[in-house]
Amino acid sequence: MSDSRSDLSDPSQQRQMALSRWDSEGGAGPYGSQHPGEVLSPEPELTNTELVQLRIRVIALENLAIAILTEASTRQLDLLCAMATCISATPGFTQHPLTNHAATQMTSFVERAEHFRDVNS
Repeated sequence: MSDSRSDLSDPSQQRQMALSRWDSEGGAGPYGSQHPGEVLSPEPELTNTELVQLRIRVIALENLAIAILTEASTRQLDLLCAMATCISATPGFTQHPLTNHAATQMTSFVERAEHFRDVNS
């Protein structure tokens, strides 16, 4: 009989378990669920408290990303700006305001991180 705790202490085992959960939960495919014909139940509406907590977490993640970007190389920052350009709608296709706003936010993160890079120099 093997000890399940010892199996979980191995990083490669943990990674494999996480990946298998990702596959089985339907998030790995480009169009959602990997199980054709699967009927998904509607998501429940978020409460006001949940929305407030979500906003707090997003703000924390934004600041965490900026802190990490302050240590990024110039090449990495250039790549991030290039990615922001790539997520903007392709010419000839409908511009989606949220996608455009996301690209602007990515560039803003780089600019804010550069401000802190100058302070730390």
